[in-house]
Amino acid sequence: MKTTDVRVWSIRIKTSSNRPSYEVRWKVAGQPFSQTRKTKGLADSYRSKLLRAARDGEEFDTASGLPDSMAEKKATLSWYAFALKYLVMKWPHAAPNTRDGINESLTSVTLAFLDDRLGRPPEALLRKALRNWAFVLPGPDDRELPTEVANTLHWVDKASRPLADLTDPVISRAVLDSLKLKLDGTAAAAETVRRKRRTLVNAVQYAVDLGEFQEDPLAAVRWQKPKVSSEVDPRVVANPEQARSLLHAVSYVGGYQRARGRRLVGLFAGMYFGAFRPAEVVGLAEQDLKLPAAGWGTVLLHRTRPSVGKQWTDSGESHDDRGLKNRPVEDVRRVPIPPQLVTILRAHIDTHGTADDGRLFFSERGGVVSSSTYYRAWQEARVLALPPAVVASPLAHRPYDLRHSALSTWLNAGVDPTEVAERAGNSVEVLLGRYAKCLDGRQEVANRRIEDLLREYE
Repeated sequence: MKTTDVRVWSIRIKTSSNRPSYEVRWKVAGQPFSQTRKTKGLADSYRSKLLRAARDGEEFDTASGLPDSMAEKKATLSWYAFALKYLVMKWPHAAPNTRDGINESLTSVTLAFLDDRLGRPPEALLRKALRNWAFVLPGPDDRELPTEVANTLHWVDKASRPLADLTDPVISRAVLDSLKLKLDGTAAAAETVRRKRRTLVNAVQYAVDLGEFQEDPLAAVRWQKPKVSSEVDPRVVANPEQARSLLHAVSYVGGYQRARGRRLVGLFAGMYFGAFRPAEVVGLAEQDLKLPAAGWGTVLLHRTRPSVGKQWTDSGESHDDRGLKNRPVEDVRRVPIPPQLVTILRAHIDTHGTADDGRLFFSERGGVVSSSTYYRAWQEARVLALPPAVVASPLAHRPYDLRHSALSTWLNAGVDPTEVAERAGNSVEVLLGRYAKCLDGRQEVANRRIEDLLREYE
């Protein structure tokens, strides 16, 4: 039976187990109804929907107390079918590396959300079909699939549990717990778990937008998120002497004719002397440089060439072509570079020239330098430059650690953090938070000031 006899009351606070909640109360044909929400904002939103429906003259069901527009809809989609819809929504606006992360996250959740069903394909085949075919655009319905992959995805479609099962806290917790494990059963890195959970939460919120859920079912799950440290490990920071030795060793990597190492000295020098991110220095072009014969030069950073994969980029190339990280596409960052880097870059251009588009660093065929290429060269240089015990340590283990070394050196030299942050392309808060453990010089200054103060009272 339906009626338009509706009266919506105000929100009141309920307290249960020391946790306040907010109850929306209303009457339909004299019969009271109520709904409880965790926050006042959610309760107020629910009340507003009821009022809007009443004002619009919608009929309310006397059994459920809800208008047709708010009638409870049980999700009929499977998780897998919903995940494909979510991917179509996210893909066009996501960066290639973000697409890769979404793909990995959806694969993990889908594997954890499968029923025990006869004919389960091998785990490796399931993961391959999901990673390489299901959660990539164009989707599996828009391209021809190998028979083995098509059969696997057909099984996944039948075995995938309903999206509505996420409303069961036990099932939601089990899915979240699965994100904490790697394929071999060992604990996954905290950052990996955080990234996968973020994708799952965003997907569930999209399901709320589609009307599959009234509210986020994951919000009711008490789940301990792994702690992620954003601070730089001071053990990876190379001092200026070690950094120079490493840059010198790079020039000895590979044969002299191919110049495999010598072509990369300037690339690593940019990370150390300019604190450039790897993707920034890979995209560096001659027209963006001011290299005087003496003194400081300038680099105008506006382009990055992050190494991703062909399946994640719109162009089908292995490297994306983007603006600066976390900045508008047209933004430019002006970075002064010291005479040491000016000299190295001038020598690099004189010796190796530039690619057709003006890029300083390029492969033997003129392509973009891949991350695997400069990573291998860096590992060889560490063996040449460092004692065996230090090679086994975390010191400058990754090329990116050269940027950490640069920023730590600048801060310890007393350069104003605002200026350091501007050159690095970070906020001051992020900069100081990440490099707090690397500021040895400042600790010594603080120790001297404390000691001087105490000595005055002796």
